Amino acid sequence: MARDGAVATLTLARPERRNPLSLSLIRELGAALDAIANDPEVRAVVLAAEGPAFSAGHDLKEMVDREPGFYEELFSACGDLMMRVHRIPQPVVAAVQGMATAAGCQLVAAADLAVASEEARFATPGVRIGLFCTTPMVEVARSLPRKRAMEMLLTGDPIDAATALDWGLVNRVVPAGELAGAADALARRVADASAVALGLGKAAFYEGLGMTEDVYAHASAVMCRNMLADDAREGITAFLEKRSPEWSHR
Repeated sequence: MARDGAVATLTLARPERRNPLSLSLIRELGAALDAIANDPEVRAVVLAAEGPAFSAGHDLKEMVDREPGFYEELFSACGDLMMRVHRIPQPVVAAVQGMATAAGCQLVAAADLAVASEEARFATPGVRIGLFCTTPMVEVARSLPRKRAMEMLLTGDPIDAATALDWGLVNRVVPAGELAGAADALARRVADASAVALGLGKAAFYEGLGMTEDVYAHASAVMCRNMLADDAREGITAFLEKRSPEWSHR
């Protein structure tokens, strides 16, 4: 975490792996957000990433052939991370420089605001590997109109930055070289306001949307059942082995 005045920046820094949201990273991000929430000097947060991808979502390599308890822990922790993004009093601005897929797209959708590079892309492609993006769906469905969200979820096809702006997934799109400055400027514009007003207003906004823990408990349970299915194992293995999956017959 880096601090510059009233703005704190959290940067995903495993570019060689496309910044996967492993269980350990999810916990680290949660701890960092907790620390920020208790820091009265921080009034806004920028969530950024290094490398060509913002985040490729969950680390598929750590998800193959695990016990049900691991999946329960992983999806529960991920849902809790997204809720922490909503719960901390400081507004969170996602700065998206590249591809954001699955849980990576979920993280962008969970942020209060998002600025994207013209090179950014967004996708919820789990359906293509036999693991429907049920937990990412929670945030995406609350950010996009229903049919737009369903198109992303059912096809798994990526959308470009201009489409993400048109559909409401991001607030603005800027040239790649201007991303860091644009995200920082937006965060500082927000940080100019009263910290008390920001905290109260943000909490009231999500309470007004009916944000509860139950939605992630339900979505996590579905993800766990899906992850234990043969098609999920086959789809993820095929993806890691760079081959076409062979789906089971119903």
